[in-house]
Amino acid sequence: MDKKQLKQMIQREYLKCVENPVHFMKKYCTIQHPKKGKIKFDLYPFQEKCLTEFKDNRYNIILKSRQLGISTLSAGYALWMMLFHNDKNILVIATGKDTAKNLVTKVRVMYDNLPSWLKTGTEEINKLSLRFTNGSQIKAIASNESAGRSEALSLLIIDEAAFIDKIGEIWTAAQQTLATGGDCIALSTPNGVGNWFHQQWVGAESGDNEFNTIKLHWSVHPDRNQDWRDEQTKVLGPSQAAQECDTDFLTSGQSVVDPAILQWYKDTMSEAPVEELGVDRNFWMWRQPDYTKDYIVVADVSRGDGSDFSACQVFEVEDMEQVAEYKGKLSTTDYGNFLIEVATKYNDALLVVENNNIGWATIQTIIDRGYKNLFYQSKDLQVVDVEHQMSNKYRAQDRNMVPGFSTTAKTRPLIIAKMEEYTREKLVKLHSNRLIDELFVFIYKTGTIHSKAEAMQGYNDDLVMSYSIALWVRDTALRIQKDKNNQQWAMMDSLLKNNGNKPDMSDGFVSGVPNGPTKNPYEMDTGKDKEDLTWLIK
Repeated sequence: MDKKQLKQMIQREYLKCVENPVHFMKKYCTIQHPKKGKIKFDLYPFQEKCLTEFKDNRYNIILKSRQLGISTLSAGYALWMMLFHNDKNILVIATGKDTAKNLVTKVRVMYDNLPSWLKTGTEEINKLSLRFTNGSQIKAIASNESAGRSEALSLLIIDEAAFIDKIGEIWTAAQQTLATGGDCIALSTPNGVGNWFHQQWVGAESGDNEFNTIKLHWSVHPDRNQDWRDEQTKVLGPSQAAQECDTDFLTSGQSVVDPAILQWYKDTMSEAPVEELGVDRNFWMWRQPDYTKDYIVVADVSRGDGSDFSACQVFEVEDMEQVAEYKGKLSTTDYGNFLIEVATKYNDALLVVENNNIGWATIQTIIDRGYKNLFYQSKDLQVVDVEHQMSNKYRAQDRNMVPGFSTTAKTRPLIIAKMEEYTREKLVKLHSNRLIDELFVFIYKTGTIHSKAEAMQGYNDDLVMSYSIALWVRDTALRIQKDKNNQQWAMMDSLLKNNGNKPDMSDGFVSGVPNGPTKNPYEMDTGKDKEDLTWLIK
């Protein structure tokens, strides 16, 4: 073969690579295998299909099992775009710097092992970036709120998108940089429901966004069978294996409440409010007050830094039905006045206000206005005060009582455990989609010695906390009141027994407690009239 023929053959082959990323990667790309070292990237059929999808669709979202080589595939696609297109700007966003660096490293390994006639010159090479002489470049960054805000992007790769903090804000910024025609590949194993990745996937399935969906169950890999899946359960545990292998949002993640239960609430109980009131239209009502029923109003006060919301829940006490809800950003004074209006409207409901941070300012407004059914708690935080809910003046004089509910390291696990139990057992009636959506992203975080239940990064849990406090106060108050009543009934019964002796029926009474033919055993003859003494024990 002469030089001319060789040149023509190389030109033909080069054009095949330009036109077809599958051909380019199968024939010329090298990967670093953990056991075998550097090997050719011999694509599986599902990987070939993914490359075709990348080329044919601007936005691709990939719900995948673990260890399918999709991050490596994305790196190869980025290299193909950089080599055969001038001035392409590619950005990789990952959960951390090491993960981001790893994808750029994959690109460098592939490039370094290309035949010379496929290479272009390099202008910049480092651990987090690579730039060619044709103007194309790739750089990787760890996730932060400003990621993707700068120059226009040709391709954005979001690796493990379901686990990136504040990915919603990042995506909002990145969309502006993609507006000129850039592409996006968002890939991840699932991490529960309600987060950005799950929302985008659901939106894509329903046609509400531009993403093309690619679902890669563990079984798409030709070398995997049920034995492999069973082994993953042994190695990772059932929960982690479900997350890493099964591409199922509901079985993944570390949600405090089982997502399947939350989905049941969403499907069977959630409903649109009948009224949306308030200056910000954020007070939602599902049921009007019933004068025959008792209510509890529980409020969480925002920190005041603009990062969270003030929230309150209104529940009917006996059936624990959610009747109203607020989520907004009123000032502490306005919020205090608002809560008085709500509590008064619902039959002078027991008003419980979290006293953490600036909650004291809201509580002070309520005290200054003289609301008579404000919740007080013992300083030791062990029990709920149920004997003194008639007068704030009385409780203010009791040095062992403080106004409001204190969420501390001691009380927080208790109220969350109560919330999880009541929600799991379907003992409450929830109507708010806002609350249910918050519960979906209310997870156990394991970054410390002990896992902490809180909202996933970038989300809020204000409605969840007010809901949890409501259940705890209501349940504890009823329990203590029941114990108190049982003690009173036992005392009255002991009077009736008269120390085991046969009662003297000559005057129709035993120890001052009525007996005989009267319909009400606690009715006493006071002379002209008979007085009902039932109130003594109720």
